[in-house]
Amino acid sequence: MSALDHPGIRKVAAALSEAGHHEAADGIRVLADAVRTAAEAARAVGVPVGAIANSLVFAAVRDGVARPLLVLTSGAHRADTDLLAALADVDRVERAKPEFVREHTGQVIGGVSPLGHPAPIRTFVDVDLAQHEVVWAAAGHPHAVFPTDYAGLVDLSGGVPAKVAR
Repeated sequence: MSALDHPGIRKVAAALSEAGHHEAADGIRVLADAVRTAAEAARAVGVPVGAIANSLVFAAVRDGVARPLLVLTSGAHRADTDLLAALADVDRVERAKPEFVREHTGQVIGGVSPLGHPAPIRTFVDVDLAQHEVVWAAAGHPHAVFPTDYAGLVDLSGGVPAKVAR
């Protein structure tokens, strides 16, 4: 079985094509090693770390109820949870546990894609990613990434552009 036949990668490729982003679907790159960090992904595809769109899933807690929040942040910095809580108008934003991530995205940490989830997830897209002509995002598996541009990332994720780090 080819790595492109992995169910998570197939689902992301289909979602990219369905959204009309055929070049991104055709550009899915399966890497020899898992890339669970932005630095690893940047080295693997030969781009600056800031051109990696980290897909971070948080638990956005309001009145004791946690809902998923996806933040697509530049690999060059860390998302600020206090800033995210203010943007999302919630009590607090916490790093999500692996089970929470899998439940809401259908994907594992290190391979969470901006799309292809069981249901829409509220998403913020880091405005700092717009500095790069091409950005790379996870394609549903820790060994797979795809290229797009900032506008495409916003479109694909249904996200809201925002400053997510101080």
